[in-house]
Amino acid sequence: MPHFDSASTHQREQESTATMARNSRAGLALFAVYLVFYTAFVVLTAFAADWMRTEVAGVNVAIYAGFGLIVGAFLLALVYLWLCRAGSEKNASS
Repeated sequence: MPHFDSASTHQREQESTATMARNSRAGLALFAVYLVFYTAFVVLTAFAADWMRTEVAGVNVAIYAGFGLIVGAFLLALVYLWLCRAGSEKNASS
C-alpha cells in the first residue's frame, strides 16, 4: 500500500522547540479557560441547584449549561488549532 511504509519519500516536518513551547502554552491557557467554565458549572450545580432546575422552553438550565460546555470545548479546540497553525506558518516563513 502506498504511503503506509516507514521508508516514505516525504520527510516528516520537524517542529522547533520554540514552536512546541508556544503550542503548549496556548493549550494550557485554553485549558485554564475551560477549567473556569467547568468549575462554574460544578459550583452552580452544587450550590444553586434550584436555579439549575429552572425550565426554559421545557428544558432545565443544567442541560443548556452542559451543552454549552461541550460546544465551548469544541470552540476552544478550534481556537487551539488556529493558534498552532498560525504559529507554524509564521515560523515557516521565517
